[in-house]
Order: sequence, then C-alpha cells, then structure tokens
Amino acid sequence: MSLQNTPTANRLHIALFGRRNSGKSSLINALTGQDAALVSDTPGTTTDTVSKTMELPGIGPCVFMDTPGFDDEGVLGEMRIERTIKAVEQTDIALLLCEEANLQEEASWMKRFKDKNIPVILLLNKADIRKDISSLIEQELGQRPLLVSAKSKQGLEDLRLAILEKLPQDFEQPSITGDLVAENDLVLLVMPQDIQAPKGRLILPQVQTIRELLDKKCLIMSCTTDKLPQTLKALAYPPKLIITDSQVFKTVYEQKPAESLLTSFSVLMAGYKGDIHRFIEGASAIGQLTENSRILIAEACTHAPQTEDIGRVKIPRLLRKKIGEGLQIDMVSGSDFPKDLSGYDLIIHCGACMFNRKHVLNRLESASSQQVPMTNYGITLAYLMGILDKIVY
Repeated sequence: MSLQNTPTANRLHIALFGRRNSGKSSLINALTGQDAALVSDTPGTTTDTVSKTMELPGIGPCVFMDTPGFDDEGVLGEMRIERTIKAVEQTDIALLLCEEANLQEEASWMKRFKDKNIPVILLLNKADIRKDISSLIEQELGQRPLLVSAKSKQGLEDLRLAILEKLPQDFEQPSITGDLVAENDLVLLVMPQDIQAPKGRLILPQVQTIRELLDKKCLIMSCTTDKLPQTLKALAYPPKLIITDSQVFKTVYEQKPAESLLTSFSVLMAGYKGDIHRFIEGASAIGQLTENSRILIAEACTHAPQTEDIGRVKIPRLLRKKIGEGLQIDMVSGSDFPKDLSGYDLIIHCGACMFNRKHVLNRLESASSQQVPMTNYGITLAYLMGILDKIVY
C-alpha cells in the first residue's frame, strides 16, 4: 500500500504537547519539512489539534499531531485544553516540550501519560537560543531531555532515533483475518452496496481486508447479498471463509455451505482495532437489559446520518424490538465520548476504522474502569440474530 493510501488510523500517532508558544508548531514543521502548522509569536496560535501525515526513515508511516498549549486561559482556553486532553487518547508516543519556567504543569502531564502507558520523550526546544537546563528538567521530571531546535535543525536526527527506541512493542497492528485463512484459501466477500457505501467506492474495512487477503495470497471472490446463491453455485468448491456485512449476517448464515466459516467486516475490525474477547464478553450484557436500561452507541465517523443508518436506526430498532420501546439510547460520534459512563448499562461501538487502535483501547479501558460492558456493531448484530456462537473471529 503506498504512503498516500495508508489509512491515517493505521499510522503511528506522535503528538507534541507543551505550553503556548513553546515551539510545537515550528518543530512539527521542521520534522515534516512542510508548513503543516501555523507559526506565530503570539501565544495560543494553535487553537485545535493539527495533524500531518508523513513517513519517517526506519519508522514508516506516522501522524504528527500539534496540540493547543496546555497552559491556555479563559473560556476558549479551557475548550482548547480539552482538545489537547482528547488528543492523548490517540497518542502512541508523546513529545513533551519543556520550558524554563517551573515544571509543575509538565509533571502533571507526565503523570497523565504514565497512567495511559504512553511513552514520553522530553524535549528542550529552541536549544540554539536557550541555556542548557537539562539537569534541572531531569531532576524535576526524571528524564533527561533531548536538545532540539526547529530553526537550526539541531537534534532532529536524535529525535528520530529516540522515537524509534520508544516505539511501543505492541504497535504493530494485528492481522485483520488472523489465522482464519492462509495462502490459496478461497475467501468469499459478501458486500451489499447500499446507501452507506459511497457510489463508486468500497468502504474502508472492505478495502483493508481485501488488501490483506491479497498479501496473504488468498483466492478472493466477491458478490452482493442478492447474488450469493449464484456465486456459491459458480464456485468449484465451498469457500474456506465468508466475510459479510454484519447487517446481512442471518441471510448469509442461512445460505452458506456448512463447511464454510463465517464472520463479518465489523467483527474482524473489533479484533483489529480493539480487544475482541472483551467485546464478545460485553455482548452478553444485552441479555440483561430492560426497558429501564440506558445504552450509549459510539460512532467514530462524523458523517451525515443516512436513511437506515446502522448505528442510529437499525441497531436501535432491533434492540427496542427485543427489549422494549422504553429502552433509552444515546448517540455520540467522532471524538465525543463521555468521561462519566456510570449511567450506562452498555456501550456499543462501531468498527472504528477511522480510529487508531490506541484510541479504541483507551475507550475500552475507560468503560472497564467504570464497570460498563462494551461491545461492537457486528458482534451486537450477531447476538441479536442468534448466531454469535456460529461465527468466527
């Protein structure tokens, strides 16, 4: 897959944190070799997280995120700081720029990163004009900072090597299809092209799955749901695995050959982006729901709702049919996700193809720490259709 086609969600996310006017934007421009972030001597120029995709030698595709200063002030400042806090949820490696002033703010952010198991690299920026206070920073924060300068390019190669050293051991994305298939296995993809799929295109999970199957040298056949009988008839032998859209799980299950394994794109994404076993366990909570229960449906995308939208229409309709019309269902999308989840009996998340794995795992941890079960769209549909124990993952 070429650099330009590597999905942002599959890239290493490296975020720069620091005070206003600490040089975050200048440094990200120096690192990327482009004017990706607006630079000004005026404190607070960065008012929202700015992302720039690139490829670092030895590291590969990554995303640099420039965040608003965490010392911002006023009502708008608090909103900007909230954006910075949200960026932590996506961060694989944090670059923390230090100042000559007291380091209490930096110390609190170090603790935040530690609590989230995020590797941190301390930076003393503007090293070309600032006296070396590395010893003071090391004494206060427990780590010696790298000396860098966006202007003179000092320390940029050392920073690249430090990022490589801090690369999380579990960063390598797990396989989408895992050990379900191997070379020469026949895989059938059932892909209904409805209003949810943009005309002339496939949705991202389908594209990513096809690419992986090609890399594994599998034999791939695809069809829409209405052409499933003709497709199976045309095959010389049953497929080893059938991957379908979760919305037609039951239809495909009822028509598939007995020897063919069955799963869905959304179920595969549950394991690729998060923890499949915790999602499966979370689905059991559906059986405990009553009309007095409250559910949160979380969607990574921020697209305009379509007719028969899976998260806003189909899943709520199936849940209310099973549990009762009084069931309360809330909906959030994009980066919106409540800090306090204690009022919910279940969280149902989309496949999260637009999020990196760190982001999904952080949401899982937040739910788990508040003892709220969490599952995923595809697993929910399989449960509601009564075939959760018949699918593979």
